[in-house]
Amino acid sequence: MDKGSTIVLAAALIIIMLGMGLSLKTDDFKRILIYPKAIITGLVNQLILLPIIGYILVSIFPLAPEIAIGVMILAACPGGPTSNLITHIAKGDTALSVSLTAVNSIVTIFTIPFVVNFALTKFMSEGQVIQLDIPKTILQIFVIVIIPIAVGMLIRHYKEGFAGKMAKPVRIASGIVLALVIVGIVIKEKENIIPYFQQAGWITLALNVISMSIGFLSAKLLKITNKQAISISIESGIQNGTMAISIATVLLSRSDFAIAPAIYSLIMFFTGGVIIFFALRRKSIKV
Repeated sequence: MDKGSTIVLAAALIIIMLGMGLSLKTDDFKRILIYPKAIITGLVNQLILLPIIGYILVSIFPLAPEIAIGVMILAACPGGPTSNLITHIAKGDTALSVSLTAVNSIVTIFTIPFVVNFALTKFMSEGQVIQLDIPKTILQIFVIVIIPIAVGMLIRHYKEGFAGKMAKPVRIASGIVLALVIVGIVIKEKENIIPYFQQAGWITLALNVISMSIGFLSAKLLKITNKQAISISIESGIQNGTMAISIATVLLSRSDFAIAPAIYSLIMFFTGGVIIFFALRRKSIKV
């Protein structure tokens, strides 16, 4: 992507993270002491099992290296504002979802560079291998993720009314920018988009469905409440597509790595809708 598009995407991610901060408060981080089993189960699914599932999928099936790396980048970016919204509509434990997203926002600063470097080394040919500078990458992610979240939380703390009014417009604006970025990626990769879509479409759907299913089943096996199990399932399966696209295009300057996250960003609304439908239907039947 050109420099202008890269700046726009980085700004979009900053806006999204600012919007997330507007919805967070310090209590969201304290819930790890209140729901330790649910929080730990969610984090294990997101930070450990998700990259493992992604790696198994891209290793078993024949994929272009660009798609395999894109899937791994996606698997390194769990959660995000979308998962919180879907959890809320599906009547899951929204507080748990927000808390998992909050903790992940901090932890993934350190995990993303290692997962991405592993994918680059594993799937790129020897002459093409590129490496992320881990300290520099951690600093860059800190700047575009943690600082905006902290600013948003400060605004909410001191101007809660203003934060409440701004949350929806910020969410809409970030969604519009993300849509434009996806269109730009498709246009730039138009010559390869059909074969890329054929590969990335089903593999990202598989990652989504498998990780959601394992998230729900692991929660139920540990006797976690149904509402919390729904939250863990959604948090496990709904990845932060914007973050993944930003890493591909801003940090790695490779729009082809962003194809899988871009396609996934469209798929997740379909699977999220399915979850909402069945969750609400199950609730109405019980009533």
